[in-house]
Amino acid sequence: MKYVKPPVPIHEQIEVLKNRGLLFKNEAKAAHYLSNISYYRLRAYTYPFQDNKDENHPFITKVSFEEIIDLYVFDRQLRLLIFDGIEKIEIALRTQIIYNFSLVHGSFWHLKPNLYKDAVRFANHIDSLQKEIDRSNETFISHYKDKYTHPTEPPCWMSLEVSSMGLLSKLFQNLHTSNEKKLVTKHFGLTNPAILENWMHCFCNLRNICAHHGRIWNRRLVPIKLPYNTLYPFLENNKIYTNKLYAILCCIEYVLKIISPGSTFKYRLKKVMQNCPMKQEKEMGFPEHWEEDSLWK
Repeated sequence: MKYVKPPVPIHEQIEVLKNRGLLFKNEAKAAHYLSNISYYRLRAYTYPFQDNKDENHPFITKVSFEEIIDLYVFDRQLRLLIFDGIEKIEIALRTQIIYNFSLVHGSFWHLKPNLYKDAVRFANHIDSLQKEIDRSNETFISHYKDKYTHPTEPPCWMSLEVSSMGLLSKLFQNLHTSNEKKLVTKHFGLTNPAILENWMHCFCNLRNICAHHGRIWNRRLVPIKLPYNTLYPFLENNKIYTNKLYAILCCIEYVLKIISPGSTFKYRLKKVMQNCPMKQEKEMGFPEHWEEDSLWK
């Protein structure tokens, strides 16, 4: 089938939405929003309120354009908060992995195949790491290349500092279970390295969505594993959807309490959630009275 839909002027976009049942309080203001936030981007926020099996996508819920904008703004505030929290976690993960493995296996441990489970994946990951090093414009990378001839690759604390979180997650997952891996896991209040592997993957996935300004409200995420044995108190109510946002927020808060005891993440989250439009907490997996769980007190 050939795509034949033409581009539509903003005033016609408003008419289309009105004909589908979306309410408008101020069409001039709506036109201003649509000139700065694309119709297609906002479609992700109107989608749950429409009959999408009907080719005309009529609204089946009474909702206004202004409420959709409120939802969009709320999602942005939540996204910025999450990105800030994951940044701290990413830096701590990178630090702990580099530190614990380098003390035992040396400055270039990340290049040793015997430390990894799968040789093919290891080779692919190191190839990806090399490309990231080559793309890097960090001064310390240039300094190493200018001063040293052997090894040609920079040490782990330089190389892995410029790796993406996704690549770091893949490298960690492929490492054999060892005392070093267990020490990294313990630092983050967990007892099973497989749980930390999963958390790193989930954090990375969510971080990438945030970094590309993607929608996180009402999104189904990579399921996160909830641990049953942690070094510090975790959730009291663990009967939650592991593929919804609330579950991963709990894991973020748990880690932040350990690595950044003065973190204000939970207070800022509560403040943002106070402005959650149209009672959409449930769509993100938040149970009733979630703030009363000891994790959030």
